Amino acid sequence: MAGTAIGTWLRLAHELFSSAEARIRHGILLTDGRNEHEEPTDLQAALDLCTGGFTCDTRGVGTDWEVEELTAIASALLGTADIVADPDGLAADFADMMQRAMGKDVADVRLRLWTPRDAEVRYVKQVAPTVEDLTDRRDESGTRSGDYPIGSWGDESRDYHVCVRVPAAEVGREMLAARVSLVLPGPDGDTPDMLARGLIRAVWTNDMTATTQINPQVAHYTGQAELAQAIQQGLDLRKSGDEQGATAHLGRAVQLANTSENRETAKLLSKVVDVVDAATGTVRLKAKVADADEMTLETRSTKTVRVRK
Repeated sequence: MAGTAIGTWLRLAHELFSSAEARIRHGILLTDGRNEHEEPTDLQAALDLCTGGFTCDTRGVGTDWEVEELTAIASALLGTADIVADPDGLAADFADMMQRAMGKDVADVRLRLWTPRDAEVRYVKQVAPTVEDLTDRRDESGTRSGDYPIGSWGDESRDYHVCVRVPAAEVGREMLAARVSLVLPGPDGDTPDMLARGLIRAVWTNDMTATTQINPQVAHYTGQAELAQAIQQGLDLRKSGDEQGATAHLGRAVQLANTSENRETAKLLSKVVDVVDAATGTVRLKAKVADADEMTLETRSTKTVRVRK
């Protein structure tokens, strides 16, 4: 009996890409079903095999598929995940994906982070256009240096949030806390090409204004990450029947979307909750929610809006 076996598709795609000499390796996974015809361990093993081999965008067609499956695949393979609730919209979405894929100029770009002795990297996250935690994907690339995979690039920009802990020092001292660069691996392991470079400095001060104010960009993207988390937790609690918990988390999501002027996410939230007061996050759960609306909110929860200049 034929069925959905996403792990098998991933392995076949990996085999195809491994035998090709293409510089940009980009796959598109379309499914209208759940991965019910193979064990979860088979899918994870296939995903482990493919990680680093090619980039993959995933799309769920209709509503008879699992959001968590497709978002996990897109995250591991540095692609995008989305829903095409109406199959009639598939052709346009596919054309858009192909256009963006053909616009990629370089593949396998790495964010390289060097830190001095006794400094500790707390986390490395992509925060725009989507939230993606890269911390655990570090690949050591030298003494006190590590690479984080960020996939293929075209004519685009992305924002990253890096947190480094440095040892205590006296007031007035300044030090290099980290050196950040974008690198493109050289052929056959040769010296990589340096695409861009920047420095992160640490300054010790007793100026209370400087030390207690959060940088507006940091505050904005911290809120966007919290927004994504609040949506995920709220939907999980709603599915489990915890209406009080779901209301609290989705209300907080509405408040964060309103504060950051994330109008698209606010619009998606309004299809799951009735908004009483967006500024305070006062909401009521809707009695009935269409599967497509709930799945769209969940799939797109990590999409962010950039901070205003």
